[in-house]
Amino acid sequence: MAKCPLCGKPLDWGELIEQMLSIENAEEMLKDREKFIEAVEGFAFKCPHCGEEFYGKYLPRDEAEKVFELLNEFKGSIDWENKRVRLRLNSLLALDKMLENWDKKMKG
Repeated sequence: MAKCPLCGKPLDWGELIEQMLSIENAEEMLKDREKFIEAVEGFAFKCPHCGEEFYGKYLPRDEAEKVFELLNEFKGSIDWENKRVRLRLNSLLALDKMLENWDKKMKG
């Protein structure tokens, strides 16, 4: 799971995405995978633990891509009026990873 590149504490993808909702044209960005990944990598996030800023390019790209899929798969995943993410993204990412590992074990 994503960790702050400065203090090493785990990050909540929901909180990270909420920081990005202030970007102009955020709704459009969330509809296009390449624009989303580009925005994540260039965005300066603020760690809720240490308060330091870091760029999204230091976050795991595979997780960012999965977050994009989750946000687009579940309608109403973002409350645009209140700029809040309604999904528990970290829980969904962990579940997805467990299912991937299970599939590998069953096929292997």
